[in-house]
Amino acid sequence: MTPARATPTPTPTPTPAEPVPSAGRADIRIVAASPETARRVAEVIRHCFDSTEQRSYPAGREGGTRLHLTVDTAHPAEPARSWLATSRTPGAGRPPDDEV
Repeated sequence: MTPARATPTPTPTPTPAEPVPSAGRADIRIVAASPETARRVAEVIRHCFDSTEQRSYPAGREGGTRLHLTVDTAHPAEPARSWLATSRTPGAGRPPDDEV
């Protein structure tokens, strides 16, 4: 009787990371219970930054909306410009402790 040979488990293929936006741009994803709520949040963001056209997708089996847009942080509108100028801190390059 020969010992049973274990079949090697295939190594899962890593999921490619999403592409990083170009310098000065940020991708934003909004998930909300309704399309109207997601659109309202996107509207506020567009008042602060130039942005691309938003793209909307279903947010799962339980309903909801996922909305994507890309903003140009190099050219903020006045509300964001004044806030950004006053909110800079010495540790601005570090993520907060609660972010992964």
